[in-house]
Amino acid sequence: MQEKAKGLTYSDAGVDIDAGNRLVDMIRPSVRATRRAGADGEIGGFGGVFDLKAAGFTDPILVAANDGVGTKVKIAIESGMHGTIGIDLVAMCVNDLIVQGAEPLFFLDYYATGKLDPVVAASVVKGIADGCVMAGCALLGGETAEMPGLYARNDYDLAGFAVGAAERKNLLPREVHSGDVAFGLPSSGVHSNGFSLVRRIVKDAGLSWNATAPFAPEMNLARALLEPTRIYVKPVLAALKKTPHIRALAHITGGGFPDNLPRVLPKGLGVAIDLSAFDVSRVFKWLAREGQIAEAEMLRTFNCGVGMVVFAAREGADEVEKALREAGEKPARIGEVVEAGDERVLFSGKLAL
Repeated sequence: MQEKAKGLTYSDAGVDIDAGNRLVDMIRPSVRATRRAGADGEIGGFGGVFDLKAAGFTDPILVAANDGVGTKVKIAIESGMHGTIGIDLVAMCVNDLIVQGAEPLFFLDYYATGKLDPVVAASVVKGIADGCVMAGCALLGGETAEMPGLYARNDYDLAGFAVGAAERKNLLPREVHSGDVAFGLPSSGVHSNGFSLVRRIVKDAGLSWNATAPFAPEMNLARALLEPTRIYVKPVLAALKKTPHIRALAHITGGGFPDNLPRVLPKGLGVAIDLSAFDVSRVFKWLAREGQIAEAEMLRTFNCGVGMVVFAAREGADEVEKALREAGEKPARIGEVVEAGDERVLFSGKLAL
């Protein structure tokens, strides 16, 4: 009698449950390294638990943010350099929390791929855990999805979700007034916006990821472009505790200066920015030159060297600058708040491209 044919399995369809279980075991030490007051740093349950009382809050307002890393992830995939893209993921979320005066409490990640490689995924999650340590938040949980047919075999994508809290009385922005001072905090490079344009420029230049970076000859191009997004949480929190004169913060992400600065300003006010008042990172000089990108396009696509803007009350600007410097930042006075009409970000000077 003919033996009955073996039935199909989930593995036959391209999904390896055992690989997912191996990944959980591999990332457990990284997750434990992110434990903080309010969270124990353990994973494996159906949901994560956070104790606001244990974290020391008395009248908290929760603040939530989510983001991804855009097509920067393609450079990590194509170069095989996966160790820092997780830092970017955390940074893009927690920097959006700190602008509202919120301390990041916990982080959740979503990792989707065509074929789960536990070693690659563990490297990515290790980066996420590193970012959480930098931000002082717990990696409370996450989800790994293996989806053959939706993603190419080696491709993956990331999404991050962060929750923070602030005491009700400390929420930002506070009321901003004409004459208040704008400080720029340095970026670490391109951060995680504009990479579709970056990748187009690299392609048109005929460069490979292992070629020497034209703007950073001490490293290859992939390593230079994968420089992680700066996490501003700890220095900004330290400054907020030292001075009451920080009125507002703006994270310079997609949309650059023109789109992000007005988000924290009341109607009728804008900001006058002196483009000669801050250093332009060398990567942006190369991108502008190689791609023949106009200054206005640079300002709306990239951070150009300023990843966070701090608005300080005019009467307390010196105190804010001192607090930022004591926290390890290098603030530059880049402008001031002015009365404005429809055009709310006014530029003077020129970018040093």
